[in-house]
Amino acid sequence: MQLYVNYYDHEIASNDDNPSIGLILCSEKNDAVVRYVLGEQNPQIFASRYQLYLPSEAQLQAELQRELHQLALPKE
Repeated sequence: MQLYVNYYDHEIASNDDNPSIGLILCSEKNDAVVRYVLGEQNPQIFASRYQLYLPSEAQLQAELQRELHQLALPKE
């Protein structure tokens, strides 16, 4: 993950960008787990969607459950 943070910091971020945080969404033992990640130098981590606010842990858990459900569906 640090690779992506460093790349973004050096190649994409502008000087007036605010520091970002990274989110790791994972599933462990059938429970949705949300981890907030802050590196040593306050890294910027980006994902497939940009939002102006930080979702709650419950919202992130619900999103992870929706994705897991979609992955479990048979492919058409």
